[in-house]
Amino acid sequence: MSRVGSEHDVAGRGIREMPPSERPMERLLEFGPEAVSTAELIAVIIRCGRPGESAVDVAVRVLSKCGTARKLATAGVHELLSIPGIGPVRAAQIVAAIELGRRVVVSEGEPKLAISSAKDVADLLMPAMRYLEKEEFRTIFLDTRNRVIDNATISVGTLNSSIVHPREVFRAAIRAGSAGVILAHNHPSGDPGPSPEDIAITKRLVRAGALIGIEVLDHIIIGDNLYVSFKEKGFMDFG
Repeated sequence: MSRVGSEHDVAGRGIREMPPSERPMERLLEFGPEAVSTAELIAVIIRCGRPGESAVDVAVRVLSKCGTARKLATAGVHELLSIPGIGPVRAAQIVAAIELGRRVVVSEGEPKLAISSAKDVADLLMPAMRYLEKEEFRTIFLDTRNRVIDNATISVGTLNSSIVHPREVFRAAIRAGSAGVILAHNHPSGDPGPSPEDIAITKRLVRAGALIGIEVLDHIIIGDNLYVSFKEKGFMDFG
């Protein structure tokens, strides 16, 4: 059965006033999460509304404010707090649910992934990074067998040498016990083509890594379902 328009069909009524067959949680439990709309999933997460409004009413407002589920996935706590009916607890519930989904997608906690190609890196990072609205610089820490130890966000914002400093990258690498690292960042435009600044920063980090004995193996730029590998493009030979 189509659920088109269901966000608005159930809005305006308290959830307790709905027949059980229309209540989001009951339908989810009986038919699975595919049977409820995006707004109703949000309503299940926040659980209750506020005086005069059901949880679905508040959830419809959240979805309307963000525009799409994709944009909701990048909404921060402060953006959610600006929505009437969403306080700190509900904002935290929404952000936590989205983050849990991200972690499932990238399979955190499974046996260590061995990196053998740039595609392995893209498969690891793209689900979480392709939709980011700001540039985020991450480092993947590898052991001597090129298995992933961990990855960390080093900086958020427009990529430049002032916020991506070798000190921060390699301090984290040393703390993780890394033998090598792979650099990665996203381009919110969706175009993963490297800029002159990207190349300059990579050159600086490769040389810094050589001095302290932690090899920079590659730099991956994530776009919208696209990526560029500096190693594959021949950009890693800085002499």
